[in-house]
Amino acid sequence: MHTSLIYQQVKQSLGQYIEQGHRVFTVALSGGVDSVVLLHLMHALRVQDPALQVSAIYIHHGLSQYADDWQVFCQTLCNELNVPFQTAKVNIEQQSRTSLEAQARDARYQALDELSPHGSIILLGQHLNDQIETFLLRLKRGSGLKGLGAMQRERTLTSGRLCFRPLLAVKRSDIEAFAAQYALNHVTDDSNTDERFERNFMRQQVVPILAARFNGFEQCTARSISLLQQQHALLNEYTHIDLTQCVNSQQALNISAIAKFTPIRTANVVRAWLELFTHVLPSQKQLEQIINQAIAAKTDAQMLIELSGGQIRRHQGHLYFVVPRTQILNNILITRSELKLADGRLLKKHSGVGVRAPTADEQVSVRFNCNSARIKPLKKPGSNTLKHWFKDAKVAPWLRANVPLIFYNDDLVQVVGYFISANHSDENGIYWECK
Repeated sequence: MHTSLIYQQVKQSLGQYIEQGHRVFTVALSGGVDSVVLLHLMHALRVQDPALQVSAIYIHHGLSQYADDWQVFCQTLCNELNVPFQTAKVNIEQQSRTSLEAQARDARYQALDELSPHGSIILLGQHLNDQIETFLLRLKRGSGLKGLGAMQRERTLTSGRLCFRPLLAVKRSDIEAFAAQYALNHVTDDSNTDERFERNFMRQQVVPILAARFNGFEQCTARSISLLQQQHALLNEYTHIDLTQCVNSQQALNISAIAKFTPIRTANVVRAWLELFTHVLPSQKQLEQIINQAIAAKTDAQMLIELSGGQIRRHQGHLYFVVPRTQILNNILITRSELKLADGRLLKKHSGVGVRAPTADEQVSVRFNCNSARIKPLKKPGSNTLKHWFKDAKVAPWLRANVPLIFYNDDLVQVVGYFISANHSDENGIYWECK
């Protein structure tokens, strides 16, 4: 096994991590031929390098009547190889507008992330034919450069955990030949032959015909995918430069800056900006609507576009992505130095330049959305309504209702994060901070 080409390919692909000091790897084990071969290869690698730690995880989706049998198979295999084994059962409820395959994938990644040892790199068994199928499926859907790049060898989960696909350049036929040569038992998913699933149709009907008709089809497609990934990486570098020049410290997008770009460059920057906040990007039509409303609107025009997970708002020449906050209870008495708000933020009292301490007959409370309350901010001329001072400070309207307001009885003494009352100021006083 150590002399096989596949072993050498996997050893070389993992070399970069091992050289960096990574020694802990977790195989996502389904029992299928690709993950079984990957587990055996990692076991053989551990024999050569005993410092490596290899474990395996089986995710029980409950989608097949044979899932329990596959779990037993994986457990037995790991016992034979002396590989630590874990399993997790995930419940998948069919949701509208989301494929069952996508839901199962997301649940699988989450479970793998939660069960894998700290610092472990998760190894996935996808191979070259999986990559080609993904490419063709996305081509059929009209995907752009990023989508046609199919699967990356590396994937970083939201937790920061690294996933790696060491077999992504290996053909399915070579993996199956390897399993036959070394008599490696594995299970076969009965659903893999169900051509009602688009991927199975590609696997059974489309790719074999293309591979038989065009010599080197699989390798050539892999090369095209690699080039697309390189071009997308290059585009990302230029996009990052544009985005850095067009966003402010609050990650709001400068409308006048993007208006100077060509339409295609503007769309690219807006799309990249949205990716900072959401994984569900707007359609091409929605994107055009966002750009047209942003650039064509009058200076003081209001703008509100609802997207998945948030809203796009316009304020002071910038676009903001706004996530609606939890409704906060109003008029809460503050009796301690810390108060946890309903939306998870912590309101904390500190000593220092701020307002005087309350007197014995003054109740301290935090309130919200009191636009008509009046205050004379320190170093500001005159007393006026909070609405006036928010507008003067260019605070976006949708942020105002979530700013904590500290009252002594019915006197507004601090607008947390913005103003303190000149009539209550004290250099050796107290102030509140919200994080």
